[in-house]
Amino acid sequence: MIDNNNNQQDDIHLIKAYNNYEFLNSPPARIIRVMAEMIEPSTRLRKYNTWNTVVFFGSARILPQKEAIKELKEIKRSLQEGSDDSEEAKLALKDAERDVTMSRYYEDAVKLSQKLTIWFKELEQKDKRFMVCTGGGPGIMEAANLGAKLADGNSIGLNISLPWEQYPNKYQTKDLAIEFHYFFIRKFWFFYLAKALVVFPGGFGTLDEFFELLTIIQTGKSKKYMPVVLYGSEYWNKVINIEEMYNWGTISKEDLDLYRIFDDVEETFEYLQQELTQHYVNNSGVNP
Repeated sequence: MIDNNNNQQDDIHLIKAYNNYEFLNSPPARIIRVMAEMIEPSTRLRKYNTWNTVVFFGSARILPQKEAIKELKEIKRSLQEGSDDSEEAKLALKDAERDVTMSRYYEDAVKLSQKLTIWFKELEQKDKRFMVCTGGGPGIMEAANLGAKLADGNSIGLNISLPWEQYPNKYQTKDLAIEFHYFFIRKFWFFYLAKALVVFPGGFGTLDEFFELLTIIQTGKSKKYMPVVLYGSEYWNKVINIEEMYNWGTISKEDLDLYRIFDDVEETFEYLQQELTQHYVNNSGVNP
C-alpha cells in the first residue's frame, strides 16, 4: 500500500499559478492580463527615458505614394490593353485614383514626423525630449514611424491584435513595439504620455481615438495642455462638421478651440514646436 501511494505521488505534476498558461488565458485571469498590459509597457518606455510623446493617428489603409501610383498604372495598363474591361476593373481604377490622392497624407506624415524627430533630438535636457508614437500598423502609422527612422530617431508603436488590417510596421523601434489585446489599455498609453495629437484622415478607429481623447480634454479629466491637430481640411470638413454641433447647441463655442486644422507640413511643425516649447520645453512640469 505504501509503495502504491508513493507511485501515485510521483505521478502528480505541480505547477505554480503564474506558470499555468491555461489559467492565465482564461476568463477568471482577465484582470491579471489587464494589469500586465498596464505594467509591462512602462518598463520598456522608462528604459528609453520616454516621458513625452507626440501621437499620430490615421488610417491604416493609406498607401505610400510610389505604391499607390504603381497600382494605378497597372490598372490603367490592363484597361488600355483590353485584358479586363469589367465593372470591377473600372471600380478598381476609381479606387486606385483615390488612393493616389490620399497618398499625399502618407508622405506628409513622413515629413512631419521626420521634422519633429530632428527637433526632438536637438533638445538638450533628456527629460524634456519627445518621441513620436503611433499605433504601430500600416498606413499613416507606418509613415510616422518611418519619418522618425529617417531622422535616425526612436519611435513607439502601440500595436493591437486584430483579425485583419493591423500588422506591425518595420519602422517602429523594436524594443518600443508593444502589442496590446485590450483597446482601452492601448488608449491609456496613447494618452498618458502624449503632449500633442496629430490626427490624419482615418476611419472608425481614428474617429474613436480622436473623439475619446478630445472628450478627456474637454471634460478636464486631463490637467495637461494638449494641442490637437486635424490634418487635411478637405477630408475632415467633409467627414465631420464640429461647428454644426455648436450651432445645434450640443457643444460650447469654447470647444471649437480644442483643435486646429492644418494642410501644410511646415505650418503644422511650426505650430507644434511653438506650443510644445511654450508649455513643456520652457516649463518645469513636463513629466506626467
